[in-house]
Amino acid sequence: MPSTIDPAATAWLLASTALVLLMTPGLAIFYGGMVRSTGVLNMLMMSFIAIPLVTVAWLLLGYPLAFGEDAGGGLIGGLTHIAMTGIDPGSVRNGVPELLYATFQLTFAILTAALVSGAIADRAKFSAWMIFVPAWALVVYAPIAHWVWGPGGWLAHFGALDFAGGMVVEIASGASALALALVLGPRIGFKVDAMRPHNLPFVLLGAGILWFGWFGFNAGSALAANGIAAAVFLNTLVAGCLGMLGWLAVEQFRDGRPTTFGAASGAVAGLVAITPSCGSVNTLGAVVVGLVAGVVCSFAVGWKFKAGYDDSLDVVGVHFVGGVIGTLLIGLLANRVMTGGVRGLFYGGGAAQLGKQALGVLVVAAWAFGVSYLLGKLIDRTLGFRVSREHEISGIDSALHAETAYAEGVSGHTPRGLFGPHGDRDH
Repeated sequence: MPSTIDPAATAWLLASTALVLLMTPGLAIFYGGMVRSTGVLNMLMMSFIAIPLVTVAWLLLGYPLAFGEDAGGGLIGGLTHIAMTGIDPGSVRNGVPELLYATFQLTFAILTAALVSGAIADRAKFSAWMIFVPAWALVVYAPIAHWVWGPGGWLAHFGALDFAGGMVVEIASGASALALALVLGPRIGFKVDAMRPHNLPFVLLGAGILWFGWFGFNAGSALAANGIAAAVFLNTLVAGCLGMLGWLAVEQFRDGRPTTFGAASGAVAGLVAITPSCGSVNTLGAVVVGLVAGVVCSFAVGWKFKAGYDDSLDVVGVHFVGGVIGTLLIGLLANRVMTGGVRGLFYGGGAAQLGKQALGVLVVAAWAFGVSYLLGKLIDRTLGFRVSREHEISGIDSALHAETAYAEGVSGHTPRGLFGPHGDRDH
């Protein structure tokens, strides 16, 4: 581990940290456009409030739990640097100031917490969400980050690869989102009323900001301004493009028309899937990862109607499924030129790496789902996690925030059948 500061790496990580932080406001706009007009402000706030809540939790306990020296068994970090004690401007980690490294990792934790909110849009109490977020960051996110990225983390030692957050961010948020969706139950009118996005330009704008920030998310994870960062940067662009094309192709053949909503969703699906694999696959591999994610996730968003869980904004169908795809495909497509040694099945490495990736998926998903479900239930039983029926019907913006986004406007409801028989997306 370098003991001196690399100025080039530091400059790149400073820029990358700002890019990743921008992703949370981008997510707010993306999610805000997807909900009904009576809940857009609440949706924006659920993302924005994650910034201060996770920051406080991270600086007090989250960073040492995730990235402190292992406290035993590769399960959790120690508390040597509780409240960032002992870390000063001269402290170095991986060739960059440790204060910057901690901030970079903080932006990941913020975004991951905000992602979960999409599953419970239009029906969650804001006060309950404010309690859930910091608690979740400490008991769900921090342990997983330590397993995968922390010093002595057991999944890293086992050999599971996750370059920028397929397990830590995407699978953790997706599994947690499913747990909360089950705790809160479906929205009023789920599978009966059409609940289409109220502002598709917002959705596209948010997707564009997310894509822009994703270059910092993935290429910044190289922690250096070098050839690997450049390859990861290109892989990120390629996978987003192929994810969009794959999703639109499905819409064209299945529904007879490509949609702007599909374009935004497909790009995000491709970006999600390349997140764990961007540092393991070559450009051709990025094409495969993005295309597979765009196609599979376009079908996965409909699973909620068959299974009966109401994941409002398809966090499970896009982030969980996309994260699983990208994580598992490392076992098939990992290239030694990118990894420095590990090869996937298609490059002569056998099935061992695929098994390691599959174990990582299962363990992370189980932990995130189980702990999030228990935490959600605890909050629901004590404070109540869901708004009243009256407030849900009238609109949670005015009920919870005493504000409305628009003086007049559609609520996002359309007659049944116009946006598909099941509501959110036409299947």
